[in-house]
Amino acid sequence: MRKALQFIVLLSLSGCLGMPQTIEPVRDFKLNDYLGQWYEIARLDHSFERGLSQVTAEYTLREDGGISVLNRGYATETKEWKEAEGKAYFVESPNVGYLKVSFFGPFYGSYVIFELEKENYEYAFVSGPNNGYLWLLSRSPKVNASIIVKFEQLAEQNGFDVEQLIYVDQK
Repeated sequence: MRKALQFIVLLSLSGCLGMPQTIEPVRDFKLNDYLGQWYEIARLDHSFERGLSQVTAEYTLREDGGISVLNRGYATETKEWKEAEGKAYFVESPNVGYLKVSFFGPFYGSYVIFELEKENYEYAFVSGPNNGYLWLLSRSPKVNASIIVKFEQLAEQNGFDVEQLIYVDQK
């Protein structure tokens, strides 16, 4: 019975580390270039971000080789800042943009960078374990309209519901 329970727990946890079938993580990923602050430009809705504006993510190196994650956003309804601290680790190798992220103890979810501006890492398109999770991140609070068009086109081609995208007020 105990082994069966362990198997079910492992199976459920590993299910969160997949990615949409058509998504491929970026290769030649450089973590040091990715670290720092990112602004959330667009996302699919989730309860953990619902109602938040001015959302940012800060990535810093951890002593254990992982990445510290600090997500922050302003809850307009309650007029207060919300923060979530997490940690991330590479699933494959450090040169592949495929990580697992945890905000809740031993539970991890996929963080798959499937498009990344190559020169200065100015924007990133990120997926979760399935087509219900999608983000457009940028180094600045506003992006060029051509990046949004590219994001929407690539997202739609890969089965994401672009009609449900929320564009984040960054003020």
